[in-house]
Amino acid sequence: MDQVISQKDRERLRSLARTHLAYANSEENAVILKKWQALAEGRRETPTVRLLFSNFTDEVIAPRMECEGNEARRIEWSLLSGLVGRELFGDDTPLSPTFDVHQSAGAWPFDLRPQITRTSRGKGFHIDPVIGDLEEDFDKLGKGGFRADPAGTKARMDFVGEIFGDILPPRLVMSSLTGAITNPLVHLMGMENYYMAMYDTPEALHRVMDAATRVFEEYYDYLEREKLLVPMCGISPVAQESYAFNHELPADRAEKVSDVWGFLESQETTAVSPETFGEFVFPYQDRLAKRYGLLSYGCCERVDAIWPDYLSKWKNLRKLSVSPFNNEPQVGEYLRGTGIVYYSKPRAEFVTNRGPLDEDALRAYYKMVFTSASGCLLEVAQREVGTIFGDFSRGRRYVEITKECVEEFWKP
Repeated sequence: MDQVISQKDRERLRSLARTHLAYANSEENAVILKKWQALAEGRRETPTVRLLFSNFTDEVIAPRMECEGNEARRIEWSLLSGLVGRELFGDDTPLSPTFDVHQSAGAWPFDLRPQITRTSRGKGFHIDPVIGDLEEDFDKLGKGGFRADPAGTKARMDFVGEIFGDILPPRLVMSSLTGAITNPLVHLMGMENYYMAMYDTPEALHRVMDAATRVFEEYYDYLEREKLLVPMCGISPVAQESYAFNHELPADRAEKVSDVWGFLESQETTAVSPETFGEFVFPYQDRLAKRYGLLSYGCCERVDAIWPDYLSKWKNLRKLSVSPFNNEPQVGEYLRGTGIVYYSKPRAEFVTNRGPLDEDALRAYYKMVFTSASGCLLEVAQREVGTIFGDFSRGRRYVEITKECVEEFWKP
């Protein structure tokens, strides 16, 4: 870590820290926190609405960067990221009166590196398979592994604490535990090879899934043994850009994996039958899911088809991703009246289409979405947005319309 921060960069960071603290202590943030707390306690009051910018940081973060040093810019990026929801979009992103430093730890199911060809623009990519036949290439995958760097994490906390800890004290946070297997496997063998393996080499695929699952199980054991788990409540990160608000996990300790959040998904199997998912994916996810205190599930895949026989079995499931690929009214029926958050990820083209926002079309679409989610605990996160054409007012108006439609169409 480059420990040198120029005086100019230091003042920039301290100024941003003061701005962050002012927003965190504002009445507006208090109102936002009440919305999140209602979700945490299972009260269907006012759903939260956010416009997430992870796919267009070049428009909302990069142009506002002022620091010159590399380490200063990394910290500045984090501070500016926390302010987007308040300063640019007026959404329901909550702010903590702290600077959050993530625990440096992680696990990976395979040692083999994928070969990916990416486009020069946009998010598209092509997988060049390095695994063809799982039976022949099983040993190429490697065992995978895990790591943690508590000393490095502490050094980063001390570093930012010295710069502006008197304004924003550093706080250690941990992202939700994950157990991704199908995604890294597809990146190694390609979607076609992966799907054919279910038919051609099912026993080898089960061996792969079991071995990868054991890597994560050993990682969880390691975190418990080395006392590296961190409490996950309130404004702590949960995968898919959500938060750990809940009333069930301990806020002051995390001794076991059962004290924290976990996250699972399997977008890659969204096109297989529920029975095939049940054979090749669910048993391995189930081993991991049962260890978590609370579980968030799903990314962009369909969850409606696998709900009755599989996802509904997890008693610790508290957040379910509902993408546009689902039968949303059906998912609403499944979740209505339960303690599981309907984590809505609406279609993105209404904000990314060129030209003015088509407000009438957006409202008509939202009528379906929020009617479907009526009676459910609802969290709205507009993800998968690639651009707002650099127009912050476009993003703010989009959030305004979304909130208006929640108020009009969603019923508790």
